[in-house]
Amino acid sequence: MSYQHIKTEYANGLARITLARPRHNVLNIEMMKELNGALTSLAADANLKCAVLLGEGPSWCAGVDVGEHSPELVGEMMASFNAIFETMEKIEVPLIAAVHGPCLGGGMELAIACDIIVASTKATFGQPEIRLGFFPPYAAIRLPELVGPARAIEICATGKIYSAAEAMAMGLISRVAAEEGFGEAVEDIAGSLLANSPLIIRLSKRAVKTHLGMAFPQALAGVTDLFLNRLMKTEDTLEGIKSFYEKRKPDWKNR
Repeated sequence: MSYQHIKTEYANGLARITLARPRHNVLNIEMMKELNGALTSLAADANLKCAVLLGEGPSWCAGVDVGEHSPELVGEMMASFNAIFETMEKIEVPLIAAVHGPCLGGGMELAIACDIIVASTKATFGQPEIRLGFFPPYAAIRLPELVGPARAIEICATGKIYSAAEAMAMGLISRVAAEEGFGEAVEDIAGSLLANSPLIIRLSKRAVKTHLGMAFPQALAGVTDLFLNRLMKTEDTLEGIKSFYEKRKPDWKNR
């Protein structure tokens, strides 16, 4: 399917979605709907191993179109924006945000909805909406999980812009790479995922996500049940054990 504001690629279990709305990939309603459509297709792909979200041009994403916050458009804008996060929650494999430049406002919300953020040293992060009289709704939910409530309030209420190093220090992102090695760093993480079974990747992400915020006894019981009654009954786990003893690469069947 062709899109006006995004570009998509797919090969060997790896999907790439590139934000491509010049000049700073500012999200408008049409672009949000395109992005949600592409993500919906990924959610239904049983062979997918990971997806990478990239940005074209000087910015990764500089936010949401301010003009679409008008009273007559804001309802549709919020519905389109929220639909993206609802779809991302349904994707069972890791989502990687490959952030090469400014990642602000709604753009930062899109990045933190991913499971892994890889940032260039030129990347910057922030929720500057407060300066225009807004707060970031998705970030208000997600940031406390990532950096704690105190830091989340600081980010949302001050509008401060953070360097990649500062974002790394607070636990917002997974890896920072020099500009010249940025693409290699992204491919390194994606390549590590592509070597594994798509089924076991999904179960691994489920083990983490399902038990967030759960009391320890319930979380331990839940992850143990997933391990014994789902993981250990897959062909791929048995193949992994067999390949270890036979000193060869596993032949994943995705079942």
